[in-house]
Amino acid sequence: MSAIIVDASLGLKWFVPEIHSAEARRWRDPPHELHTLAVFFDIEISNVLWTNVQKVEISSADARQIAGQRAALPIDRHPEQPRLASAFDIAEQFQRTIYDSLYLALAVQLGGRMDTADQRLYNSLAATSLAAHIAWVADAPNGP
Repeated sequence: MSAIIVDASLGLKWFVPEIHSAEARRWRDPPHELHTLAVFFDIEISNVLWTNVQKVEISSADARQIAGQRAALPIDRHPEQPRLASAFDIAEQFQRTIYDSLYLALAVQLGGRMDTADQRLYNSLAATSLAAHIAWVADAPNGP
């Protein structure tokens, strides 16, 4: 099994149909072992859902339904606090946000890959020493 660290940009695509949603859903298939941050993942997704409700892209009822489904995901959650020092180092070295660096710190710690739909983030790290720890959503494995 491979440890897949799911960031909010990828996780959101599991619920909201948009570009690369089909590829994002393939990451949920076995044999992947899914991991994410304990609190921050939900906060980021909730904020995007709220923004989408404000833009009238989804209804409030749909956003609440997604929030309920998200809680039932088969995903291992890891606390952010023990990763803050590593995340700060990554942020400083690679000029990335602490938010993104928390997911990357988890990927490095677990020896896995952070899968993202944030193309700017992926592109900025694809040729660095973190390249083995980040994957682009469209590079999802073939579906069943």
